[in-house]
Amino acid sequence: MQEPRPFLIGGQWRHGETLVPVNNPYTGKLIAEVSNAGPTDAEAAIQSTVDAAVAMKALPSHARYHALQKIAGGIYDRREEFARLMMAESGKPITDAKREVNRAVQTFTIAAEEAKRIPGEVIPLDWTPGTDSHLGILRRAPIGPVLGITPFNFPLNLVAHKVAPALAAGNSILIKPAPQTPLTALLLGEVVQEAGLPPGAVNIIPCDNALAEQLVVDPRFKLLSFTGSAAIGWMLKAKCGKKKVVLELGGNAGVIVESDADIEFAAQRCAVGGFGYAGQTCISVQRIFVHHSIADLFTTKLLLQVARLKAGDPSDDSTVVGPLIDPAATARIESWIGEAVSQGARVLLGGKRMGSVMEATVLSHVTPTMKVSCQEVFGPIVTVTPYRHFGEVITALNQSDFGLHAGLFTQDVNKIFHAFRHLEVGAVLANEIPTFRADHMPYGGVKDSGIGREGVRAAIEEMTEPRMLVLNLKPPTGA
Repeated sequence: MQEPRPFLIGGQWRHGETLVPVNNPYTGKLIAEVSNAGPTDAEAAIQSTVDAAVAMKALPSHARYHALQKIAGGIYDRREEFARLMMAESGKPITDAKREVNRAVQTFTIAAEEAKRIPGEVIPLDWTPGTDSHLGILRRAPIGPVLGITPFNFPLNLVAHKVAPALAAGNSILIKPAPQTPLTALLLGEVVQEAGLPPGAVNIIPCDNALAEQLVVDPRFKLLSFTGSAAIGWMLKAKCGKKKVVLELGGNAGVIVESDADIEFAAQRCAVGGFGYAGQTCISVQRIFVHHSIADLFTTKLLLQVARLKAGDPSDDSTVVGPLIDPAATARIESWIGEAVSQGARVLLGGKRMGSVMEATVLSHVTPTMKVSCQEVFGPIVTVTPYRHFGEVITALNQSDFGLHAGLFTQDVNKIFHAFRHLEVGAVLANEIPTFRADHMPYGGVKDSGIGREGVRAAIEEMTEPRMLVLNLKPPTGA
């Protein structure tokens, strides 16, 4: 067993008094012990983040650009180490883990470019008599110390989506990683250490939930960026007081498959979107609505696609459906399937548990009030429901407390734009699954899915404040 993994405060690695085990979700074996921060450590981390905010604010854009490029290069150089560690602590299939590492490299590279082009605006103010000589200039200023709380399912790239834009904007940031996956975030801390940033520009402290809440309420943080469950996110927002809050929460993403869709393509994409990383993604395909005229054909093609997905050992390059993050998650998914069946749902495929792995499961005859439909499954389950009219399915997809992403497969551009106008979600994806995300696009949702937007440029806007300079310009003497 290695020495307990320390946390990062003010450019120094430190140990706390409490050790927390990190277990492999697939084997159940202990991978490492992580030193958890205590109250004294948390205070030091907060103050370090506050102090570093002053130095970060003074950094010119070229310095931020070069630091972010170094971080991107450092991740790339250690990409195999990141992927293997991520697979071990999160159970993410190795192919998906490697893909996530590449995305994190891109996220920091995008942030480096955005650091050089944070925009401003010249605003004419001479609109009324008496303002003839007035001119406005608007620029965006760093918001100050940022607190980022991240989930287990993307232990590198979702940390990157908080750290990279914070640094690009000229802020310092304290990261509290998920308790299941702190090792990847701490490895990122090693890479950040080599980038030449001011000490404390990035602090990383695993800690318990009670201490995390104390971080949230601390007024020295100017923004909370939280990614996680809806229940926890909204609870933390209520405690935030005056600080700005960005919440990227859950979803139960819906897909509409119209009669004119490319059925083979739609089925293949829905299989990928519903069962990659065992469905542990907030934009995982969960509810599929299929036009009644093609429902049987689509369902058959979907089942054929899903049946080909390999489940099991995440270290196997061909595995798609790996383990759930912990035994409690596996038990919950199993119980939700059983409850749905007891209420009339039918299991078309899967439904069984194999240790820490749940089979890829397809359900039919699901009603909107079943948990597998109205709540976020966060597991390898999709439901298939036929519909007759387009207006009817728009209403059905909107019948959710969530509103993150939705997909629509059709060749009818009028239906695409109708869905764009009427679906209550943060993004509509035409001829694509809602699981698609590009790291530079604005990303977030409505309703219980959160507030604010991530995606590097959108996050920079959240992490900066608009500041106006008003000039009263007089003609120079003698002009």
